[in-house]
Amino acid sequence: MRAAIVGGGWAGLAAAVELARAGAQVTLFEAARQLGGRARSVEAHGQRLDNGQHLLIGAYRETLGLMKDVGADPERLLKRLPLELNFPAGRNSHFRMRLPRLPAPLHLATGLLGARGVSFAEKIGAVGFMRSLQRVDYRLDADCTVSTLLDRHKQNGPLRRYLWESLCLAALNTSPQQASAQIFVNTLRDTLGGGRAATDLLLPAADLEQVFPAAAARFIAAHGGQIRLSTRIEAIDDGFELAGERFDCVLLAVGPQHAASLLAGQQATAETARLLAGYGFEPIATVYCGYSPPLRLPFPMLGLAAPDSGQIGQWVFDRGALCGTPGVIAFVLSGHGAWEELDRQTLAAQLDGELSAALHTPLPAIEWQQVIREQRATFSCRPGLQRPAARTARSGLWLAGDYVCADYPATLEAAVRSGLDAARGMLRENRT
Repeated sequence: MRAAIVGGGWAGLAAAVELARAGAQVTLFEAARQLGGRARSVEAHGQRLDNGQHLLIGAYRETLGLMKDVGADPERLLKRLPLELNFPAGRNSHFRMRLPRLPAPLHLATGLLGARGVSFAEKIGAVGFMRSLQRVDYRLDADCTVSTLLDRHKQNGPLRRYLWESLCLAALNTSPQQASAQIFVNTLRDTLGGGRAATDLLLPAADLEQVFPAAAARFIAAHGGQIRLSTRIEAIDDGFELAGERFDCVLLAVGPQHAASLLAGQQATAETARLLAGYGFEPIATVYCGYSPPLRLPFPMLGLAAPDSGQIGQWVFDRGALCGTPGVIAFVLSGHGAWEELDRQTLAAQLDGELSAALHTPLPAIEWQQVIREQRATFSCRPGLQRPAARTARSGLWLAGDYVCADYPATLEAAVRSGLDAARGMLRENRT
């Protein structure tokens, strides 16, 4: 079987690895000059940075398994830490919740009841909220927004802001007022409702290219596959001829907006094209600041969701503690917000001030800054959003991408799962 993969992000790479491992002749086409898609590495200011500060969690079973398969050791490339949400919002306001290394569900109950900065009533309410979701097997009667779900279960106060709403924005990249409650509940099922290790934070200890794409590319080449960088596919014709080569089947592993344009030209896939063309998107910005002398944070990942309405910070990462680049701090801003209106220097200065206020200490001077904005970082994960199937109405043409994985939001695990599922479907179809 000759298979073409269009798109070299994590979904396309996962599919290519699975197909090559099964003996298919794989050719992967990527429009950019490097692999990784929206989770790739870039060079700036003499540093190896990432196109967005991504993190993984212990529940990413397929991603971790695939990393091992291609020779990328998760234990070396990812720093595993117990889930800790730490919001040091000044002297008199500090939320902290850490899940201990205890068997599930004792780890969650202990972590919630031991949380700092919230009332005992809120803690008991949060335990009750999780138990109510477990009783209905994490299935809602009807989808709604996350805010509506939290209102319904009387989740209010600091625990709502620092735990549920922060997790929603981090996982779904969509504000709680607009995000799908069912997809959020699915993430709670597999993380807080899963085994103890499922909640662990897995923070990249190397640049993202080394975490998976580079090893995947070596695996594909070692199994006879080919990777064509800087090769943009503009159309999928009737005979599956791409860049002068003919294939038996094609997998589109590109963003929904690009998939829509490639699918629109065929009557069989026109309906899917219309569906994807109607998707909305959410932005992400990563603001890198280099401090001198090197700045160290008290924890590799801190929250900056201060209660003041004028503050914009969300998450901040110490890449010195993670990647061995002392003094490099990464601020991450997810979803639409006031930060979108700020220029690079203003954005960095405001985040610097918010971090200083949260730590209640002056910071060293910023030596350099790099702002990376992805205007269409993820699809907008709204209630009732219809997701396409991996198998299109046209025989031999498949889809992969985080938006195809119907149970999950736009995460690396969703991308990997979609790629593996599509590849396995292609193999089954080829055998019949």
